Amino acid sequence: MTNLRDLTIVIKGAGEMASGVAWRLYMANLRRILMLDIAAPLAVRRAVSFCEALHAGSYSVEGVSAEKVAAVDEVYASWERGRIAVAADPQWHLLEQTSPQVVVDAILAKKNLGTRLNEAELVIALGPGFYAGDDVHMVIETNRGHDLGRVITSGTAQPNTGTPGSIAGYTQERVLRAPAAGQFVATKAIGDIVGVNETIGTIADLKVCSQIDGVVRGLIRSGVPVTQGLKIGDVDPRGQLKYCDTISEKARAIGGSVLEAVLRVFNQ
Repeated sequence: MTNLRDLTIVIKGAGEMASGVAWRLYMANLRRILMLDIAAPLAVRRAVSFCEALHAGSYSVEGVSAEKVAAVDEVYASWERGRIAVAADPQWHLLEQTSPQVVVDAILAKKNLGTRLNEAELVIALGPGFYAGDDVHMVIETNRGHDLGRVITSGTAQPNTGTPGSIAGYTQERVLRAPAAGQFVATKAIGDIVGVNETIGTIADLKVCSQIDGVVRGLIRSGVPVTQGLKIGDVDPRGQLKYCDTISEKARAIGGSVLEAVLRVFNQ
């Protein structure tokens, strides 16, 4: 049996789903975790995303703390303090320097941005765009429904439907998208209660308005440049404030599936 506590795990991405994975692994005592993201992350559900450490220096999600690092010695120091390490490293230089046993591609770009089978003993990818057995060892199904969280060892996840999962009967209506390219300026914050047609922010003098009544569960950082059509916010029609800063059922399920995949390989 491999000593699971000694596993080094690198997660590409530090947004909502990546953070759900990191949180689940950490709570299972796999704590040598390094997360790599871009310098200005585009996470919408920032309240439950460890990428916020890149702005604040440190950040906690449901009692688990992460801190910003910039060099390999800082990664190891962060682990000594019991923290998840988060770096702005879009080229994944720290991956090679830490020699992980496990790599998880949790970018959710719907395509492979360069992840390779030989990056670690176990390479896992979330969602479509990867072929298990070719690009990576295992793929985790991310589409809501009967197969959510399924560990795929041969083949691909379901293709991107382009339709957000239904919450209280709302799909596209609950998602806020950029009406144009430009810099997003928020007028509301995560946790605010909003109504139909209420302004959430602006981009290039164009208003971004809610299509439904609910609570702003996710919102991209104000000041971030965005492209037209990019998802920039999420209004939850259930109106539960506690859902804003707690991990979703989807992220928990996917995190559990990654934990399963790790145990399949290293707990023998």
